[in-house]
Amino acid sequence: MAPRRRRTELVRWVPPLLVGFDTETTGLDVAHDRAIAYGVYAWRLGAPAQVERFYVVPDREISEGSRRVHGLDRERLEGLRADHDVLTPLAGARRAREILGAWSREGAAIVGANVAGFDLAMLRATLLDLGEGVDAVRVIDELDVVDVIDHDLVIEPSREHRPRRTLTHLCRHYGVDPGGHDAVGDARAAVEVLLRQVEHNQQGQMVLDGRSGPRW
Repeated sequence: MAPRRRRTELVRWVPPLLVGFDTETTGLDVAHDRAIAYGVYAWRLGAPAQVERFYVVPDREISEGSRRVHGLDRERLEGLRADHDVLTPLAGARRAREILGAWSREGAAIVGANVAGFDLAMLRATLLDLGEGVDAVRVIDELDVVDVIDHDLVIEPSREHRPRRTLTHLCRHYGVDPGGHDAVGDARAAVEVLLRQVEHNQQGQMVLDGRSGPRW
């Protein structure tokens, strides 16, 4: 089961609580690979509310292609212990689930780029693979998710006008500083892309919804 996704509607109001979520990983196989860096960027009524990052020493090899993208290898991860939380794969996945669950209970929308199909899918698979039961991933299945790539396809369906829609390309299009393949940076960038998308949908205005739940 995948988290709920908003595929067919424009987001016209900014929910009062947005939580950007991103991971850096050992590879691209959501059923097999592991997250090695988690980033959370919470945005409440116009201002950052929480910025959190933590790392994982994986029980998988880090692919060369992934190392080239995010610059993380096992030696560097071990070296981060002095200044950052560096966890086991299960402890990291549990912590990510707990953070997202806590924000979700406050009514947050989880924001990212391919976040349901990649980051959350890998988180779910990791928890199950490492012995957590189906009940333990229910919080992931029940998240409200806004994927900025899906949303951009609603805004502009033409592949001719927007042939590439990675987070980097969307940052360039909407004038947002890219995250640079850093988990917190990309989580922040996804939130800012969504804010620019809402401005586009409202013809240049940022419209906050001060009510307790998202309005789309």
